[in-house]
Amino acid sequence: MYAIVDIAGKQFKVEEKKYIYAPLMEGEQGKSVSFDRVLLVDNGSEVKVGAPLVKGAAISGKILDHVKGEKEIVFKKKRRKGYAKKTGHRQNYTKVLIESIKH
Repeated sequence: MYAIVDIAGKQFKVEEKKYIYAPLMEGEQGKSVSFDRVLLVDNGSEVKVGAPLVKGAAISGKILDHVKGEKEIVFKKKRRKGYAKKTGHRQNYTKVLIESIKH
């Protein structure tokens, strides 16, 4: 069973007992979270597609940790001008364990 859920404007495919790296959310480690913007639910035999959301569907999970992602390199250059600038950053994510999918 899996579902497609919208978290902070990004779509994620979630399954029970697996974890995802979602954009940084408020909350401490161990706190429960729920997502109600479910776009699709597939339980193996039946697929429910929302228009735009599946009614009555919800995803519950638990915050495991707040982590940083891989380093992203930003390189800017203007040819023939002698301008080159290299910077980077590490995006903040929240590691969320998906506990149940209700449809």
